[in-house]
Parts: sequence; C-alpha cells; structure tokens
Amino acid sequence: MAAMRAVYLLRSAAPRGRCRGRTYVGFTVDPRRRLRQHNGGRRRGGARRTSGRGPWEMELFVHGFPSDVAALRFEWAWQHPNSSRSLLAPPTRRPREQPISFALRLLPRLLRAPPWSRLPLKIRWLRPPRPALELAPPPHVVEEEWAGLPRLKRRKRRSQEVEVENCGCGLCGEAQATPLLRCPRPQCTMAAHPPCLARLFLALEPLQLLPVGGACPRCHTHLLWGDLIRRCLGEAEPEEEWAEPDDIIPSSAPT
Repeated sequence: MAAMRAVYLLRSAAPRGRCRGRTYVGFTVDPRRRLRQHNGGRRRGGARRTSGRGPWEMELFVHGFPSDVAALRFEWAWQHPNSSRSLLAPPTRRPREQPISFALRLLPRLLRAPPWSRLPLKIRWLRPPRPALELAPPPHVVEEEWAGLPRLKRRKRRSQEVEVENCGCGLCGEAQATPLLRCPRPQCTMAAHPPCLARLFLALEPLQLLPVGGACPRCHTHLLWGDLIRRCLGEAEPEEEWAEPDDIIPSSAPT
C-alpha cells in the first residue's frame, strides 16, 4: 500500500518581525505529522528553513500524485518557478505582494502545466475562507474544502475486490494476460484492457497519449485514468479517519 503523497504550503503565523507571513513548500506522506515536526523545530524533525520562524499553519496540500518523483518535481517547481522548465512564462512577484499570494498565483499555473495537467490531483484547503485563485485549476482537479488534516490509517491490501464472471475485456472481448482495469463502483462489473479503455477515453483527444478520464462504458460513471491505474496496481491512497471541518491542528499545538 502506497502512502499519501502530498505537496503542502505553510504560512508563518509569527506575531511580528521578519518571519511573519513567510511561506514554505514541502513534500510529505503524512501532513498532520509533518506540521507537528515543523512547529517542533529541527530537533523534532522540522526543516532548517522553518525552525524558529513559526508557528506555522498549513494552508493547503495537493495530493494524488502517482509517484514520489512526480510529487517531488511539483514541489521543486513550486519552490523555484523561475528555474522550472515546466512553466514557460512564470509570473513575477508583484510589488508588495505577500508571499502567500504569490504562492497561490503559482499553484493553478503548475496544475495546468505538463506533466501534472493530466494527473488526477486533488487540492485540500485547510483554512477558511478559501482564497479565490487568479486562474482556475483544470476541471478534473478535485477541490476538497476544509476537510481537515487527515488521520491516516493502514488497511489490508485487497487483491481484487470483485471477480467478474467473464475474464475477458468488456470492450474487445478477448482474454489476455494484461491486468484489467475495473470500475470502482461495487455494482458495476466493467473490466477492460488498459489500451482498449484508453482508446475509448481518447476518442475526443486523438493527439494525446494518455487520457485524463472518461465515462465507464457500462455504468457511465465518470472515472479518472490515474485512479484506475493506481487501483489496478494496489496503490490507492490510504484510508482516512476523517476529522471534523474545524479540526485543524493549531499552530501552537504541542508536539
């Protein structure tokens, strides 16, 4: 079971001084634990750049990356927009613009840039009110509002949740050794070879190599390609014990 892969944005809530309003972008597999480490200083596992410059508050995190490499590249591009090759025309910092405002202006531009523009990513906003973004994220990016920091729990790996009677592909009808992609709805028995389903999803985008998503050919539920692949490989994100919407770790929480 793969852990959650999240790229997060922190803002310093220091009451005064040069540290107030500073931001920090990082990568973690456990946002709740990582925030505690940042507020605990370097002795508790926090980063050098955040030690002694808090307390820190987590504004949001982006998750759903298919690999550590994809998440770390997103983190680096967010930290170094002028050096990243993914942003062809990175925005410049406006006069007197707050660091948090600049970071939020960068976020949708990164989500719209390849290779992340076609990934099934999710943005979880943690602190209301949610700021309005200058650009909208891609329409397939899910925005989770004020769900709180996740309490992750381990779960037993499921080999195949549903065994369909027909072992062949529901689109081409042939039985091959290729693993089948299955609709996650318990009532749906759709199973298809990845190339067959990809061709169906890319019918309106013939110039693309990989689809973003499409409608299940059996139950017509909208499916994201990345979620189907992760589910097939047994790499779905860990389950959460959901917190209440206002259950956000205070920046001064003890560690």
